[in-house]
Amino acid sequence: MKAAGSEGGKAPNANPSTDGVGEDRKREPLVSVIIVTRNTHDLVREAIRSVEASEVSFPLETILVDNGSTDRTSEEIPPAFPKAVYLRFPRNLGFAAAVDRGAERSRGKYLLLLNSDARLEPDALERAVQWMETHPQCGVAGARLRNEDGSWQNSIANFPSLWTELGNKALLRRFFPHRYPGKERPAIHPVAVDSVIGAFFLARADLWQRLHGMDEGFFFFLEETDFCYRARQAGFAVYHLPDVRVWHGQGRSAAACPAAARIEYWRSRYRYFSLHAPRSHQICLRIALPLRLAVELAGDLLIFPFRRARPRFRERMGVRWALFRWHLAGRPDRMGLPRD
Repeated sequence: MKAAGSEGGKAPNANPSTDGVGEDRKREPLVSVIIVTRNTHDLVREAIRSVEASEVSFPLETILVDNGSTDRTSEEIPPAFPKAVYLRFPRNLGFAAAVDRGAERSRGKYLLLLNSDARLEPDALERAVQWMETHPQCGVAGARLRNEDGSWQNSIANFPSLWTELGNKALLRRFFPHRYPGKERPAIHPVAVDSVIGAFFLARADLWQRLHGMDEGFFFFLEETDFCYRARQAGFAVYHLPDVRVWHGQGRSAAACPAAARIEYWRSRYRYFSLHAPRSHQICLRIALPLRLAVELAGDLLIFPFRRARPRFRERMGVRWALFRWHLAGRPDRMGLPRD
């Protein structure tokens, strides 16, 4: 696993009473479920309950990484789930770093990264692990994600390219479904893909060690896509498993700060291109994205007198202005999601 950062290899505020005790210590878990939370008290409660209600034929452990929550998480979640390992950090490490800290404490053959706003179907984990056990070439597996109303979400992510980042992803999925698979034409059987959405992200622990975990240069967004890229470079396949069903409150964990979350997505997108795209594509993206943003803002100003009363329009315009100011300021780290 990755070496620990400034906080050290063990969480300084880990709850010693939840570090796995009694009979559970006698059976090494096959799966270590890692959930990262920051001020998602009610959501993470349901996520952990779904893990504990899973119908599995193997032992598992749950590791909750509290990324500097200021709500009731530290007071109420550890007592409610005494079998879970609870790691608490005083500040927001970022998603990738928090997952790496959780992985350092894991003991399973497989690591499941489960979003705090996700809930497992009872048979989801059993089905996913059975697939991994019988397909050793598969390094990462993802689930079919559902909205609260039962409709399907996009569960597959293509590696970012100029086509995906400067074009219309929905149109690409509709007209080129084999190259850009999505919810419009859902898969029936397991299918090899570029990357899977990280709400349910099952990876082999030995692959995790080989790749040194997630790249902590990604604070939020695209860290799982980068991991899948490196896994495929290492010779492993990434699969979408349509019979593994997971409920996901898409975007609920970042809904409280949409502008800051969008800045983090753009920051991660630039980083991904700097790591994996040709230099010419990096330059094109850095020029084209701000130009398109400026055009969109100009259009917002033109229609502002007619739509200013609409909350969704005001929110969208506010996000674009925040992105524009971030670019003008030189894309500083101080803008975006809080690090404190």
